[in-house]
Amino acid sequence: MASPKKEGFLTEEQREMLKIAAQNAEVLSSSPRSPSKMVLPELHIKGGGGGGGRATAVGVRHIRRSHSGKLVRVKKDGAGGKGTWGKLLDTNPVSHIDQNDPNYDSGEEPYELVGATVTDPIDDYKKSAATIIEEYFTTGDVELAATELRDLGTDEYHHCFVKKLVSMAMDWHDKEKEMASVLLSALYADVISSAQISQGFFMLLESIDDLALDILDAVDVLALFIARAVVDEILPPAFLKKAMRTLSESSTGVQVIQTAEKSYLSAPHHAEIVERRWGGTTHITVEEVKRKMTELLREYIEHGDTVEACRCIRELGVSFFHHEVVKRAVTLAMEIQTSEHLILKLLREASEECLISPSQMTRGFSRLAESLDDLSLDIPTAKSLFQTIVPKAISDGWLDPSFLKSKVSDEEHRDEGYEKLRKYKEEAVIIIHEYFLSDDIPELIRSLEDLAAPEYNPIFIKKLITLAMDRKHREKEMASVLLSALSMELFSRDDIVNGFIMLLESAEDTTLDILDASDELALFLARAVIDDVLAPLNLEEISNKLPCICSGSETVRIARSLVSARHAGERLLRCWGGGTGWAVEDAKDKIIKLLEEYESGGDVGEACQCIRDLGMPFFNHEVVKKAIVMAMEKKNDRLLELLQECFGEGLITINQMTKGFSRVRDGLDDLALDIPDAEQKFLLYVEHARRHGWLLASF
Repeated sequence: MASPKKEGFLTEEQREMLKIAAQNAEVLSSSPRSPSKMVLPELHIKGGGGGGGRATAVGVRHIRRSHSGKLVRVKKDGAGGKGTWGKLLDTNPVSHIDQNDPNYDSGEEPYELVGATVTDPIDDYKKSAATIIEEYFTTGDVELAATELRDLGTDEYHHCFVKKLVSMAMDWHDKEKEMASVLLSALYADVISSAQISQGFFMLLESIDDLALDILDAVDVLALFIARAVVDEILPPAFLKKAMRTLSESSTGVQVIQTAEKSYLSAPHHAEIVERRWGGTTHITVEEVKRKMTELLREYIEHGDTVEACRCIRELGVSFFHHEVVKRAVTLAMEIQTSEHLILKLLREASEECLISPSQMTRGFSRLAESLDDLSLDIPTAKSLFQTIVPKAISDGWLDPSFLKSKVSDEEHRDEGYEKLRKYKEEAVIIIHEYFLSDDIPELIRSLEDLAAPEYNPIFIKKLITLAMDRKHREKEMASVLLSALSMELFSRDDIVNGFIMLLESAEDTTLDILDASDELALFLARAVIDDVLAPLNLEEISNKLPCICSGSETVRIARSLVSARHAGERLLRCWGGGTGWAVEDAKDKIIKLLEEYESGGDVGEACQCIRDLGMPFFNHEVVKKAIVMAMEKKNDRLLELLQECFGEGLITINQMTKGFSRVRDGLDDLALDIPDAEQKFLLYVEHARRHGWLLASF
């Protein structure tokens, strides 16, 4: 037999059989019960004898072709025998598809439904929130937590974050409870709205029964959290009454509210008690950090355990303050010269482990270099010892060689201008200290005028705020009030803008001594806007002038959020406890009342006496401004007579008069909404003022 011609994988005989099978399948699919239409050319029907007319042919529909191509007889209406395809419409569940069949098609396999887990977005949010909170409890980094929460991009679920944060903190120590309260205050308005905080606390009240299963004192702890939120002004007092009406009388949440009201918010000095219940602060003080650094360094000199010393430095958790470790360590090496090799070994090890960064190392040496003159009083050989330590540090590779170049460069620039600036700074510090003691603004202004150095006005602002940030709330409030007075009397707005830019550019250095300098500086910026010392647009101007890598941009962003928050004016005027800030607000109210009384027929002498009794000569520009606006509104030029009397008596200076007119001019667009002819009237008043010599020629 000649070998058949092969094409592909099948012989000619196999291709013919496949063709026949395909034709049969086509016929069967069109009419399974019409055997007369089947065409089987290879079928030879065998005759049979006898049978009296019995059909000799086999019924075509009882013939099937097996997988091998052979024709076989099958049972009538049966499902086929061994090796057959079976019944065409076979629905027997036992049947299966043979994957070894050459004609096997995976598409004929029965479908199998596979269950897929459907995730709820809020579940994903809660998991992410728990991770953020756990990381925050570990690092204490408020800004990082705020950034990560903002990056979730699901602001509508922030009430769940409030609930998660408080419920997790309730089951931790006092430190974490305090951290949770601090974080909520930091996130308020900027990241989480007031409504979401209220909703989060209400959810906590509803779930207090579940929390009490794991936390025995859950009622008291949640009550304290609510009281703390009220004291921190992130939860309105009205929340308590609203929640009381919403909750059922049998709810444990009612007991929580009652505990918060009676045990915490109604007690004398409740604010101070609540704020200090969990330790008062999460931030370690600068003095305490310095003390711990000295202790660990002296202990290291005694025992020489470098690993233990590095561990202690790491546990302080103040990586931005490691320059102080460097400074104190080198100072100690100069005091106890036998310990020099141990100190250098520790600093080298800390550098190699990346525990102390190169910038912190250089900064520590720079600070020590600046204080060598003072240090020489206690250690006469300090300068020579320092000059021997620096080359060793550079040769060992843990001090940047650029330190020597910068040191030489600084010495070369100590010229006459430098000396003048140094003397100005010394005088400025004395003036500011005297002001903090006397609270005498006119005397301070006279002292600045005597210095006759207006080009250094921005430096004075920088020095004023820097000194205030390192003092108590009273001095911070006094600094803000002084800024307001200086902006009206002596300093231009550019001076103030440049002063804040200098502060923000040196914010990282300020943080070395004042840990919360960034937050304090943001409050000073926001307060300046509220006091009209800066315009809101000045914040944008300041931000644009800062270097790209300056951390001060974040401080400006915080200031913007503080200014745009609800009730910003009231909150910022009370940010340091009120003090003279409220005196300014009271003065504004008194000015309006005395002007209204005078406008309705009051005595000019009595009005002048009321202005004098205010005792705020630096604020008399407000009298000018409100008098002009009231004259426009009431259409009563009698108020100009009062200004003439005040100017004639020297009660209102030409600077204050000019400043008042300038403020009215700046607000003309807003005034025109209520007084359509405001601009025309203002021009008439300006002409009147010029005739009487009220205004500076530069106006």
